[in-house]
Amino acid sequence: MDLFSETWQYLLDADNWTGAEGLVARLLEQLLLTATALVAAMLLGLPLALWLGHLGRGGFLAVNISNVGRAVPTFALLALLVAADWPGSADFGPYGRAGLATLIALVLFALPPLITNGYVGMREVPSDVQEAADGMGMSPVQRFRRVELPLALPVVASGVRLALVQVWATATIAALVAGPGLGRIITEGFARNDYAQGMAGAVVVAVVALVLELAAAAAQRAVDPMPSRPSLDRDHELSVPSTTVTEAPTGS
Repeated sequence: MDLFSETWQYLLDADNWTGAEGLVARLLEQLLLTATALVAAMLLGLPLALWLGHLGRGGFLAVNISNVGRAVPTFALLALLVAADWPGSADFGPYGRAGLATLIALVLFALPPLITNGYVGMREVPSDVQEAADGMGMSPVQRFRRVELPLALPVVASGVRLALVQVWATATIAALVAGPGLGRIITEGFARNDYAQGMAGAVVVAVVALVLELAAAAAQRAVDPMPSRPSLDRDHELSVPSTTVTEAPTGS
């Protein structure tokens, strides 16, 4: 019980939240890492996944190639990137030491759920809806923009939601190469046998992860054009693409 009491006291001490190495500064550093990696992964992965889903071909190969990254631990990948001549361990602007290597590792970690859910979301659009759009004289671009993408958004948002929380939690590995983020609070605390500091850093990571999860879940519900339809939970992320994952009701 002493450890929990000391952790609580550490969190209540305002001095631990201020300064260049305080909890607030480290929290902002990790948020920057997470947001940058997620946006970069979305820009790289979602256009490809949505396009392949629209075409209905090539998705199986793309999804499985992206899933290869799951077999490589993110820390192992980060270690390889830091040891290489490029990107190495040089400072990278506000991302700190080995910032570029950390971002690359996090982007590759975020790609599988984005590509998988982006592709499957497009393939879940019922064929009769697509045929109706064609019958109305819509061009392929109009069908994609006005019909397929809105219906696919809940599944796409589920992938973004999963990637967001995973990247946030994994961004603590930056501390293992002396990078920024809350991982520094955790590793420095345990290195100095200050377990209250290490536990406090872990508590902040967990609380922020919960907040991000709730915010992402609310955003996922907000973009769902069919709120009554069950949406993918992040604990049931799709790993194998399919052209008929769920059946939507037919008729008017």
